[in-house]
Amino acid sequence: MWQSYLNGLLVAFGLIMAIGTQNAYVLAQSLRREHHLSVALLCIVCDAVLVTAGVFGLASVLAHNPTLLAVARWGGVVFLVWYGAKALRRAISPQSLHEGEANGQRSRRAVLLTALAVTLLNPHVYLDTVLLIGTLGAQQSVPGAYVFGAASASLLWFSTLAIGAAWLAPWLARPATWRLLDLMVAVMMFSVAAQLIRTG
Repeated sequence: MWQSYLNGLLVAFGLIMAIGTQNAYVLAQSLRREHHLSVALLCIVCDAVLVTAGVFGLASVLAHNPTLLAVARWGGVVFLVWYGAKALRRAISPQSLHEGEANGQRSRRAVLLTALAVTLLNPHVYLDTVLLIGTLGAQQSVPGAYVFGAASASLLWFSTLAIGAAWLAPWLARPATWRLLDLMVAVMMFSVAAQLIRTG
């Protein structure tokens, strides 16, 4: 049982820690201190649900249905380009640095819907979380323990990212920092979209 748990923990950590669209969004929200704990919780729950689904059958369904993967791919490309363009606009427009302060915080619902889109409209979540982690989990001696290990990795990572970045926010609250963050988010979104277009 413990071997399956550790396998799930290590495999999930290895994939989650790579800087991706989901991590970039959690980081941005945490630095803004804008519903960051709710965003982290949503990411943790989504990961747990997707890993569970992958381990117990969805990985096999996706592997044998290229149409579903194609829909996820092109939907993801459209969303990533749109979100990247918004971040790039904020990075290059001086007045946009103060838009958030002028308009106040976005509602929790708006922030969580965007987090859900960043998570579920990114095809990499299905390739990594469902197919890769799920396929490996289905081969474990105790699949349930593997799922728990993967969920533990997600809990540790997103909690640390959200709390740590929010703690650092006062030291990073400079216009240049926000521009750099938005530029990083834009580059990340565009690069993932380009990879999806190029490789499928």
